Order: sequence, then structure tokens, then C-alpha cells
Amino acid sequence: MGAWKQRLAELGIELPAVATPVAAYVPAVRSGSQVFTSGQLPFAGGELAAVGKVGAEVDPESAKAHARTCALNALAAVDALVGLDSIVRVVKVVGFVASAEGFTGQPAVINGASELIGEIFGDAGSHARSAVGVAELPVGAPVEVEMIVEVA
Repeated sequence: MGAWKQRLAELGIELPAVATPVAAYVPAVRSGSQVFTSGQLPFAGGELAAVGKVGAEVDPESAKAHARTCALNALAAVDALVGLDSIVRVVKVVGFVASAEGFTGQPAVINGASELIGEIFGDAGSHARSAVGVAELPVGAPVEVEMIVEVA
């Protein structure tokens, strides 16, 4: 077992099965030494964990937990493509938050993904990030996360 898989075991975290794409794309693509994931929704056990806008139907703390699920789904996509233990560092995280009018807490929501990455990868998880509020996300999801990782 490699270092990152070992770290997941220490944290009691299991990667989910790779989420089935909801349109015409693949979960992750490698280009040179980088892997780009598609935007991942908060699917758990094949079901969307929540629907609605953050700040209305979905409270910010729940949305933060959903962002964590999205990040796990992105890591599962990387693992399926190249193996989690090939990750050298997490380069960038982009988070989209379906936001109710007036909701401005997108950074705190996407911290759910960023904090998980920090727990797993430590310094190798320090990443650039964007947290963006949007009007709607696919299938009514409250949050979506994508990432770019450098691999060996």
C-alpha cells in the first residue's frame, strides 16, 4: 500500500466507486504529468446526496459536507485512471456552488473539499483554488468540484 492509500486508511476514509458521468465526458484525463478531473457532484452510493441551492434548500454546513463528497469522487476518478499513490501534489481545486440570491459563503462551502485534501495530502495538498457561485448546477446539485493534480 502506497503512502496516500495508507493515509486514507489511517483517516478511515474509503474512496467511493467512480461516479458515472451524467453526460458525454470521462471522469478524468491525463495530459503529461497532470490529471484533470471532470466536475464531480455529491454522488454517494450512486445517488445525488442533495438538490437545491445553498442558502435556501441546502444549508451551508451541509453543502460543505457535500463539497467533501465531491472531492472524494474526484480523487476516486484520479485513482481509477492513474492510481492515487501516483499523486505528487494537488495543484488546483475549482468549486461551484449553486447559490441562492444573496448567498456569498462560497469559499466556506468549498473548504469542505480543501480541508479534506489537506487532511490526506498535507503540504502536497496545498493548492490554488477558485470558489464560484452559480445560478444552477447539473441535475440540481448544490455543489460541484473539479481538481488538477500532478502525478509521477
